Amino acid sequence: MSSVLPWALRGVASPRAASSSIPVGLELYSVRDALKQDPKGTVRTVAQMGYQVVEFYAPYFEWSEAQTKQMRKLLDDLGVRCNSTHNDAKTFSPQNLNRARDLNLILGCKYMVLAWSDPKTGPDGWKAVAEQLNSVAETLEPSGMKPGYHNHQAEFTGPVGQRPMDFLAKNTEPTVMLQLDVGTCLEAGSDPVAWIRANPGRIRSIHCKEWSPDPDKGYKVLFGEGVADWKGIFQAAESVGGIEYYLIEQEGSRYSEFESARRCLQTFRATHT
Repeated sequence: MSSVLPWALRGVASPRAASSSIPVGLELYSVRDALKQDPKGTVRTVAQMGYQVVEFYAPYFEWSEAQTKQMRKLLDDLGVRCNSTHNDAKTFSPQNLNRARDLNLILGCKYMVLAWSDPKTGPDGWKAVAEQLNSVAETLEPSGMKPGYHNHQAEFTGPVGQRPMDFLAKNTEPTVMLQLDVGTCLEAGSDPVAWIRANPGRIRSIHCKEWSPDPDKGYKVLFGEGVADWKGIFQAAESVGGIEYYLIEQEGSRYSEFESARRCLQTFRATHT
């Protein structure tokens, strides 16, 4: 993937049009059972499908330095990038952050994403999350890395302007990536296109997760089978959002993990033209 453009670093939107050159990757939670059994084989299979990027999630933190270097070599051999990892609150804690940073640097990551948060104390809890993200941004800055935040339903629940996600956007540094999970945003009743346009330059990656209001389907639908306005999302992401890479994410479907990933990528390619 090309280096980050200056406007993206400043949090300013570029006027570029939609582009098919933006890489598409897979959040490896989508193939979590296979990944647990055979990490290297799973990454090879994903690369053979045509995915250009992967995003590892929390279990990567248990790797040794040697294991992490072996994975980086495999990624390089396959021509695949790992631009970001998903991390739990434990990994973002002061006692673990430096180790996580070092592993991410070995992998070649640009972003360490806080995968979720669920404050039980209301506004004060979200204030603490914002402060944590800003503190992590300061710690990571010398290494050239940046933190990110990944939403679920709770962050998009409530009136526009008063949702937890609005608070986080307003109270975190522009260097903090706001990684949009489309499916959970939709389930919460919010508009992902409006959110992207309201936060120019900060939506540097998107989890392309589909959602259906049918209670028997929910997140089990494949990319393109739900209600997401992907054309509108792509246009907003690439004209003002500052998107650097897309990530397919699948909670599970009527197909196997690999077949789901393959079908989602096929439809993504046909949609993102």
